[in-house]
Amino acid sequence: MENSDILFEEKQCLGHNRFSIVIRTVLSLFCFFGYYWSQNPKPIELSFFRISSYPAIFGTSGLIFFIVGVSILLLSAGLTFVLHIQTRVYNGYMVLDGFWTSRKVKIELDHIRSIRKSRYKKNIFRRAVYNLHNLGIIRFYTSGEDFIELVDDAGFTYRIGSQKPQELYNVLSGQVRGEA
Repeated sequence: MENSDILFEEKQCLGHNRFSIVIRTVLSLFCFFGYYWSQNPKPIELSFFRISSYPAIFGTSGLIFFIVGVSILLLSAGLTFVLHIQTRVYNGYMVLDGFWTSRKVKIELDHIRSIRKSRYKKNIFRRAVYNLHNLGIIRFYTSGEDFIELVDDAGFTYRIGSQKPQELYNVLSGQVRGEA
């Protein structure tokens, strides 16, 4: 297969998933709070809550929190370059390729019964998935708010998340209608 045969190509990286970003940000903030608390060990008393003094005797024990917090931020920055899903549409079929050990998924477009473009519900906690079979739907998602839903002759439903949903929909609908 040559690059000239590709009708549509999209790469989605793992670091752009909102759920993962929220988790990594909370963990790094916890680490930086622990570092701050180790550098300012005085107890804090508010009317509704009390934080006692820092429990460690060693003066540099909070440095580990700082190192872990910076490491989490560097990992988060590095994940923006890790490929999660690569979507390619060729004449007559579509290939979804995951990262490293994931199997490629090939969808024959001449077996597609229906195609539609839709939006996900507002939800910040949608995790990245690749080839997840759940409740009769096969999901491929990294980030974004839109997806393309394909239903084939065998009854399989594929939901493919995309950053360029209109472009993917136009290419796929042209392929599906051209074959029918």
